[in-house]
Amino acid sequence: MKQSSDHLSDVLAICRAERAVTASFSLGEPWALASEGVPGTMIRIAQGQPYWLQVQGQSPLQVLPGDLVVLPLGSPHVIASDLALAPVPFARMIERFAQGPKDENPLTFEHGGGGAQTRIDSVLLWISAYCRHSILTLLPPLLHIPAAQAAPPAMLGNMLQTLIEDSLARRAGWRLAAARLGELVLIHVLSNHFAAQQQRGQGWVRGLADVQIARAMAAIHGRPSHGWTLQALAREAAMSRSLFAEKFKALVGESPMAYLQQQRMAHAAQQLESGLPLAQIAEDCGYESERVFARAFKRWCGLPPRAYQRSAKALRNEFAALK
Repeated sequence: MKQSSDHLSDVLAICRAERAVTASFSLGEPWALASEGVPGTMIRIAQGQPYWLQVQGQSPLQVLPGDLVVLPLGSPHVIASDLALAPVPFARMIERFAQGPKDENPLTFEHGGGGAQTRIDSVLLWISAYCRHSILTLLPPLLHIPAAQAAPPAMLGNMLQTLIEDSLARRAGWRLAAARLGELVLIHVLSNHFAAQQQRGQGWVRGLADVQIARAMAAIHGRPSHGWTLQALAREAAMSRSLFAEKFKALVGESPMAYLQQQRMAHAAQQLESGLPLAQIAEDCGYESERVFARAFKRWCGLPPRAYQRSAKALRNEFAALK
């Protein structure tokens, strides 16, 4: 019988990085940079002098050398040697320093005064829509993994620096390696975050700590388009239907069918971004017509399917422009 950690792996298996953009900045005090937000998941590690990070709407955080910071949905933020400084827009630096074909050259630049130096290495990941809508939206806007937390952060930092060095050296296969290594770093960060929530008895991952409920959750994530019924999910959990429904809601925070609906819509978003026909997506999600599916999808995300496709395409293009 698999333990709950295996079920967490089953769920996180949907978190795939399709592409990556890497960057390395050498920053001398005083300096400050502002981002209006990025279309992806940002992971950073720094060396040298500590710096300040403030995500929009959050308290400032001092980032020490070797710390990992993750912005799961690329939230607007400021990084600075001193947050009292007027920040320079990142967009201006990208426009000034991006060189050559954007899909072949990591972004590098020097900025600031002649004071103490901070080097920030980063990877920006374009994560699959299914993961973005079903996993990343459950996270806070900033995850901070201090270097002082012993082995795991050190290992993750080494992986991140390896992919940055490979990309800066333009080693053969660096673009694929950046996406895969970045994905691996992200999965480790997510695993540690959700495992800590599990231990504290917080959030939807409480369901993954229960072997029976975890089986049903893993089944939903593994096959969201399957024609699941409450009875079929109860069988996966080896429980009666009534006890399963009661226990699932108590642990996960919503009913099994509501959870299934959320996963189906997230999976539908993935299919829409992949360009599958709307009729096929509606059928896969168990809807009798495109119109009924479109209404359900709009209730879920606020946009009709076609409008969502256009919005997702614009974000992809914005991501590509950073490369």
